[in-house]
Amino acid sequence: MLLSFVISSALNLGFAQSPDSTKKALTLAGSALVTHNGINLVPTFSLNKPAAMFKFSAGKNRLSLDPEFNFSLEGKPWYFIFWLRYKLIQTERFRLNTAGQYGLNFREMPILINGSMRDGIMTERYVAGEVAPSYQLTRNLTVGIYYLHSHGLDPGTTNALDFLTLNASLSNINIADFVQFRITPQFYYLRQDDRNGVYFTSTFAVERKGFPLSLSSIINQPLETNIIGGDKFVWNVGVVYSFEKQL
Repeated sequence: MLLSFVISSALNLGFAQSPDSTKKALTLAGSALVTHNGINLVPTFSLNKPAAMFKFSAGKNRLSLDPEFNFSLEGKPWYFIFWLRYKLIQTERFRLNTAGQYGLNFREMPILINGSMRDGIMTERYVAGEVAPSYQLTRNLTVGIYYLHSHGLDPGTTNALDFLTLNASLSNINIADFVQFRITPQFYYLRQDDRNGVYFTSTFAVERKGFPLSLSSIINQPLETNIIGGDKFVWNVGVVYSFEKQL
């Protein structure tokens, strides 16, 4: 039902008539990442094994549908997110984006079937909202704040998760005539029910303009935390394929 909603909404975005429908194109975009260690949207949490992570976007004007599908390289689902995003404010330098999501998290666990224990996968449901203001200081430097609040819908899930970051993005840094470097450092505060922590994380990317493949890496260093499983340094490196089309 959810996939049907995503597809039908994307088609409506593409073909519904509006006063400026002939001026605004439907944008389709996406990326596929293969990495030796899957790292979550909240970098405190990682899969600790190789992963394939897919992101898609279908949008027109200020509204877009942005589903994400993430798997271990064994083919087992890790987590899916279905975003509905809206660009609330878009000026030359200042931007304010908002979004809501329905998320599915998958956990491997033993399940009793016909009197015997077998390996199975349990699905946990979440809803969340985000707000992300940013300001472009120079052509290459943007600073911003990102806030995400998530709520678990099933017994045993995290009741309330708050994720607040102070971030910056340095982009279009030329390291050769045709190769560019991008770095996105951020400090963030994470609260998971009655536990919390402060972290530093950064994303690095090396890309060639006009070429669909790039290299990316994430590091995450806890500074002070009592979150279970969130007290270790984690990192990854991966290959990304990206595309964008306008229809």
